Amino acid sequence: MGNASTKTLFYHHNSAFNLSGGGHLAEFQLAYEIYGEMNEAKDNVVLLFHALSGSQHASGENTDPDGVIGKLWTRECHPGWWHDFVGPGKAVNTERFCVICINYLGGCYGSTGPASLNPDTGQPYGANFPQVNASDIVDSQLALLDHLGVKQLHAVIGNSVGGLLALNLATRYPDRVSIVIPVATALEVSHLQHLLILEQVLAIENDPNFNGGDYYNDEAPARGLALARMISHKTFISLRTIQRRARREIIRQKEEQLSWYQIESPLESYMLHQGNKFVTRFDANTYLRILDVWQKFDILKQVGSDSHADTFARCKHQKYLVFSISSDVCFYPDQQRQLVSQLQDAGVNTMYITVHSEKGHDSFLLEPELYTPHLHYTLNGV
Repeated sequence: MGNASTKTLFYHHNSAFNLSGGGHLAEFQLAYEIYGEMNEAKDNVVLLFHALSGSQHASGENTDPDGVIGKLWTRECHPGWWHDFVGPGKAVNTERFCVICINYLGGCYGSTGPASLNPDTGQPYGANFPQVNASDIVDSQLALLDHLGVKQLHAVIGNSVGGLLALNLATRYPDRVSIVIPVATALEVSHLQHLLILEQVLAIENDPNFNGGDYYNDEAPARGLALARMISHKTFISLRTIQRRARREIIRQKEEQLSWYQIESPLESYMLHQGNKFVTRFDANTYLRILDVWQKFDILKQVGSDSHADTFARCKHQKYLVFSISSDVCFYPDQQRQLVSQLQDAGVNTMYITVHSEKGHDSFLLEPELYTPHLHYTLNGV
């Protein structure tokens, strides 16, 4: 039985939107999808924040989102990225809950981003698209929720980078959400993450086709984006999983013509293929913008607080379910333990689950059976 068909919807914000960094947008659009139905009180809504390169399409099948992305919506984008978790009778049960997933401001899947047309010029924003941070993304999504009449969320769930946004929303607007579920994320950006993000930024910016971000009328910085994806990919999937997948790899020498070095290893070919495949479905400027959201994440600054104790003191009415993945080398388990410690010290009701998996960071996409009982228990209260 195939996946149920889903449809991308659009929210148009037709007034000025001021950004935290001092910039502004005269207007913006958000692409989103809804699964399930809101109840009369509109208090059964679960907001789902996607990961770094995710989209609004979390569940079902969407082969042709009208007016969204054009050539970037490749076959890889057709199935919902959290389909095994969201739907009737699943971990996030759409027979009871209404799930909303929104493509981030700055994105490339239908929300206003660098590839969008600047209404002042009629040309793509490119380098002129303003800097956005976690608070800006959260505020833009709350504008959509206000438009839909949703005043309080039953829950917010954020995976990976999306978990940073979930924490931002929960601490800046504590009265707007009851349950907070950060999955494989952190309270702070680690030193290693800072360096890995910098490497990815340099990979894209040093591509001769990048042109400062104004490349939409010419060749895209494909090599730089592919290299950035390779840098990140090895932190998303465990080395054991990479090695197992690489054993089945056919050496694809023609995909990467190097001037001197010859690709002769299935492992190298696998990583190159992951990078080259990614550039067909994602925009380099959007990748940089979301990396910047991650790199500049500072919850104390964004909340306007002097300490984590004060930050979480306002969250005592909330319930947290924090997931850690034993083999994660993107957001190491120590980072979730730090988050849990701060929550517990502030007296916040917190459940902490370590998922024992060999699949690494991407376990939250691949192994619903390890998460479903805990999600079901927390969301349903039974």
